[in-house]
This record gives sequence, C-alpha cells and structure tokens, in this order.
Amino acid sequence: MDMGLNNKTALVTGSTKGIGKAIAFELAREGVNVLINGRSNEEIERIVQEIKLEFPATSPQNATADIVDSKKREALFKKYPNIDILVNNMGIYEIMQYEDIEDEVWEKYFRTNVLAANGLSKFYLQSMLRNEFGRIIFIASEEAMMPSGQMPQYCMTKSMLLSLSKTLSKLTRGTEVTVNTIMPGPTLSENVQQIIEGMYSNEEMSFSDKEKAFMTTNLPQSELQRFIKPIEIGRLTTFLSSPYIAAFKGSPIRMDGGMVPTIY
Repeated sequence: MDMGLNNKTALVTGSTKGIGKAIAFELAREGVNVLINGRSNEEIERIVQEIKLEFPATSPQNATADIVDSKKREALFKKYPNIDILVNNMGIYEIMQYEDIEDEVWEKYFRTNVLAANGLSKFYLQSMLRNEFGRIIFIASEEAMMPSGQMPQYCMTKSMLLSLSKTLSKLTRGTEVTVNTIMPGPTLSENVQQIIEGMYSNEEMSFSDKEKAFMTTNLPQSELQRFIKPIEIGRLTTFLSSPYIAAFKGSPIRMDGGMVPTIY
C-alpha cells in the first residue's frame, strides 16, 4: 500500500538505534526524508549513510541535538523550522524500587521523557497548523496504562504522554493535523536482546528458544509470547504518519502483544 508520504519530512527523536531507528527506516522506505536525531554526531552520520545507501531517492539529514536541553532544541528549530511528521520516540527507562527514587530522579525523567517531547511538539504544532497538514506521534508504553510497579518513574512519564497527546489533539480541531500515541509492549531492542542472551549464556539454545523461555517465565500474560520487533512498531508509525488516517485524533493505540488484559 502506498502511504502517500513521498518527499515528506520527519523528525524522529532517538533514532540511532532500537525503535527510533526502525521507525526512521520504515519512513524512508515510503520516501520520507528523515531527520536522524541523537546526541552522538558519529552515530547519526552512520545512520544517515545507511539510509542513503538503502533508499537513495530520499534525503536523510543529521539532526544531532540533546533535545532535553532547551537551548539545543532552539538550535534544532533554526536548522529545521518546518517538518511534516514529528515522532517523539526518545526516552529513558530503568527498573527501580519506588522507595529508592529521589526527587532528582523524578525530575530527570519528567524533563527527558515529557518536557523534551512537549517542547518539540509546541514548536512544530504551530507550523503544522499553518501548513494544514502534520502528524505528531508519541511513543509511550503499555506501562502507561498498566504499570508493572517495577519502573514507577518511567510509568508516570508515559501516562503523562497520553494526557499530553489528547490535550494537543484538541488544538487540531477541524484540521488535517493529528496527534496520537502508540503504546508498544515489550520490544526486542539491542539492549533487551543482550539481556536475554546473557540470561541463557551457558545453554545451547537458539535465540528464539531463549526468547520463548523468557516469555513463559517472566511475561506469561503476553498473548504474543515473543518480543515485539522494532520494525513492527516502525510500520505502524509509518501508517499513522500517512494522509489516510485523519480520523485518528488523540488516539492511544495499543500494540502490546496482548499484555493489557482489559477490553479497552
């Protein structure tokens, strides 16, 4: 299916690896000129060259910036004042015990996972409304609506993104601008794969068997019984970026592999 995205411009935050990288590649597959973002100029240049090689008809660009820093965001706005698609993917997470989380940690997660995305959205929403087209997509988590209790500081911020997305969507009434949120379940990032390999390092098992063993023991509530692949999230994000989804307004879209047990 042609997504109607040829020659659109998208900024994908945190796009040098994992979900962000997969989103960038899937958008480029549809002819989108992707702005690759992260803090390492070297890593970003590597991804830009990979995309140019695989999708030579597109024009990926280097958007190096620590978007948690408001001054660095301002510099990014000056370099790229107009985009069609904003994917707020960048975020941090860590398993922590509630009683060990100091105020500074709560504040760090709020600044990183919420305020950075809000700052980008606040700026680019205005130009999208003026241009009468735009897509803002937040990448949250199933933890936003079903906290496990293992990452309170992370869950708080992901729940905030649902509220922020719905609030911003109200500002797009009567326009072809949309604001939506994707809530992935457990995803096979590079870091997760290393953890799984390490857990079964002494056993002669294929990674698929290790993955099944882990899911059975640790995530039995998953109906998928495997980790979600970043490319799958990339494809859904690409669909939500297309001109054909204008009816999705402020929608929290679950892609949790059946982790959430409720019907809504």
